[in-house]
Amino acid sequence: MKRLFVFFATFALVLGMFSAQTAEAQIINGAFKRQDVFQKKPMPIPMVREADVLWSKMIWRIIDVREKINQPLYFPTVPIEGLSSLAALLMQGIETGQITAYDARNDDDFKTPMTMAEVKAAFGAETVTRETMNFDTGEMELRTIEGEVRLEEIKQFMIKEEWYFDKHNSRLQVRIVGICPIQEFYRDDVENSPVQRRKVFWVYYPEARKLLATQQVFNPYNDARRLSYDDLFINRYFNSYIVQESNVFNNRTISQYLSGKDAMLESKMIEEQIFNYEQDLWEY
Repeated sequence: MKRLFVFFATFALVLGMFSAQTAEAQIINGAFKRQDVFQKKPMPIPMVREADVLWSKMIWRIIDVREKINQPLYFPTVPIEGLSSLAALLMQGIETGQITAYDARNDDDFKTPMTMAEVKAAFGAETVTRETMNFDTGEMELRTIEGEVRLEEIKQFMIKEEWYFDKHNSRLQVRIVGICPIQEFYRDDVENSPVQRRKVFWVYYPEARKLLATQQVFNPYNDARRLSYDDLFINRYFNSYIVQESNVFNNRTISQYLSGKDAMLESKMIEEQIFNYEQDLWEY
């Protein structure tokens, strides 16, 4: 009788564990089970032969994440449900060694790698030692203050890209070369400080594609179609404006010789010149 009781007790315990596991396995957060975007790989991009390039132009453009179409790059500010902002993803990649940050002070030649400490310093998040008042003793003491990386201050991204006409495919194409987060902040030591802008670091886009392809980005048009950051950039699902083109004047930016409405018109004119290059090759 005792053995029979032990048998039924063990059987009931195993059955309960199995039922709990089955119920847990059947929980689907939605109407259907979605494919894990973390298993995706970057879409292969064919190599371009120099002999096939008839024309090329290097362009620098700004993506402002405050624009509605660009907000998937900024939100969520705190990672939720597998989603992460672009700034947080790049910082994660740098911290884990998956991608390399390059010093933005040395233009965009990707020649000066940065350590994680240097990246934090570029954010203004340096660890400093200051003399502060100890209110318990009334004496001045040295205190170490850890700097804070404020990813929410990344309001823009600069994109370096090259447009070229490939005679092999008879098409005007573009390749993104690098991404640079731009921080907007106010100085704490200046009263009524105007907004400050600074480039934090450059990331070489071909190196970052493997990481970008495995991170889901919110698709505002269709939840069923899951996009990665690599999909977003390759398919140009963003709005931007040109701030610089390769030129003989030390690659000067548009803001160095024009401002206001004139700078905006110059940006649009460069965009039209690129578009018209391909159109002018054909007769209709």
